Amino acid sequence: MASADLLLHPIRLRIVKAFLGDRALTTSQLAEELSDVPVASLYRHIARLLKEGVLQVVAEQRIRGAVERTYTLRSAAAQMHPDEIAAMSAEEHTHAFMAFIAGALQDFDRYIATKPTNPIKDGAGYRLAAMWLSDGEYNEFLQDLAAVIQPRVANAPTSDRTRRMLYGVALPEPQ
Repeated sequence: MASADLLLHPIRLRIVKAFLGDRALTTSQLAEELSDVPVASLYRHIARLLKEGVLQVVAEQRIRGAVERTYTLRSAAAQMHPDEIAAMSAEEHTHAFMAFIAGALQDFDRYIATKPTNPIKDGAGYRLAAMWLSDGEYNEFLQDLAAVIQPRVANAPTSDRTRRMLYGVALPEPQ
């Protein structure tokens, strides 16, 4: 399991998100997607994620004397352990949440920069709902949600599919 410090670095978080959806990418492909990140910095962050077991090499190919590696995400390693989350201070939770939200804002900014003509047709949106749930009902809701999401997370990319990022935040109302 990865630590908050490892995953919540802004560039490493973007790298991890790039691999979501069961993607295999070379450093060159990743550099194209994260074109605003200096290549030397990108290589350094990939090396750190590889060392920590978050990324894995699935293929190597020699190109003009250099070895080009293809990486995939080890999803189980790209998560914080519940014990680590439970041990975080309020300040650490705030920092982690801000990094999460900043990543969502960056994704939204990149989407809006494409000047979309029809966000509704694109499936872009943001919604808020409030539910009155007991702890048991909330756990059942999370299980139902996982049952809906998990099969779709396993979808392979095809020409008629768009990769979509789903951000989730659940907060109990302060008492």
